[in-house]
Amino acid sequence: MNKFVFILVFLTSLLLSGCETVKKKTDAIVEKENLELSKYIGKSSNDLKLDLGKPDEDFKNEKGNFELLYKTKKYGIPCERRFELNSDLIVIGFVSKGCF
Repeated sequence: MNKFVFILVFLTSLLLSGCETVKKKTDAIVEKENLELSKYIGKSSNDLKLDLGKPDEDFKNEKGNFELLYKTKKYGIPCERRFELNSDLIVIGFVSKGCF
């Protein structure tokens, strides 16, 4: 019985440390993505389009600002990058979902 408890504790700690490693890796990927996309803040929509190409969608949001939406897939996982532009077509924000 004592061996069983030891094995159970060992496997549980192994599982928890593995989850922590995955979390650290995904956090690092998200941080890198945000750092890369933040370079477009304050840039014109032309700069954005030169680097990323033609957006998949463009529209005005509920605040009256323009949004450019870029959609891709990597390993079958959808990635969406959404950039918000002010009336002067300057990037003022972004959101990235599922991108790595």
